[in-house]
Amino acid sequence: MTRVAVVTGGSSGIGAALARRLAGRGWRLVLVARGRERLERLAAELDAEPEACNVADRGEVADLAARLGERHDALHLLVNNAGVPGRAGFLTMELDRIEEIVGVNYLGGVWCLRALLPLLERGAPSDLVNVASIAGTVAYGPSGPYSASKHAQLAFSRTVAAELAPRGVRVHSVNPGFTHTDGFPQDRLLRRRLLRRLVMDPERVADAIVRSVEHGAPETFVPAAFRLPAVLQAIAPGTLTRIMAARARRS
Repeated sequence: MTRVAVVTGGSSGIGAALARRLAGRGWRLVLVARGRERLERLAAELDAEPEACNVADRGEVADLAARLGERHDALHLLVNNAGVPGRAGFLTMELDRIEEIVGVNYLGGVWCLRALLPLLERGAPSDLVNVASIAGTVAYGPSGPYSASKHAQLAFSRTVAAELAPRGVRVHSVNPGFTHTDGFPQDRLLRRRLLRRLVMDPERVADAIVRSVEHGAPETFVPAAFRLPAVLQAIAPGTLTRIMAARARRS
């Protein structure tokens, strides 16, 4: 049986790296992204199906689901990977940008799951992967809207797991650290010798996503050491806030 996977944000970065990994394992791929040129180029390389769609738009996602339902009897994997960066705080970022970040990073995954759930149920046992971030476990003021969107995405992932279990859909959250891609460049860290070793390539995250599905891991940190700051944030949630406030006063 041919397994069918949908990967959002599938034209570049982590999505493209994951698409190559899945294609090498025999998956039939549907790659979803807003930009058509790069998407169609990668789809041709992998014999995949390109689908131009803005996941933040419920109407576009509904149309996507209808098209996929005409071509496929079932889906076996949905990877909510689409994301946009936001390196500014709530008080300085443009309001339209805040809406875009929340719409793509968080609500896009909700809309995709709701629209594609009937196909995932037909493919059960099937899998849902939400590519969140370490920013979804550690609140960081200078990237407040992005961090908030990833906190919401991670909460969505954790809570929907209980709802989907009786339907035969397993849920996996993957929380990468600093990953260097075109959409999320890490040039500032790469210029500093002591910090550049914190930066990963997207292939490392793609491998972690594949392992999480194949081994049934509900939540994965990449690298694993990033689980520690998440635990510290949970134990002492005010500590980072006080540090950031002190830095803001000094600047």
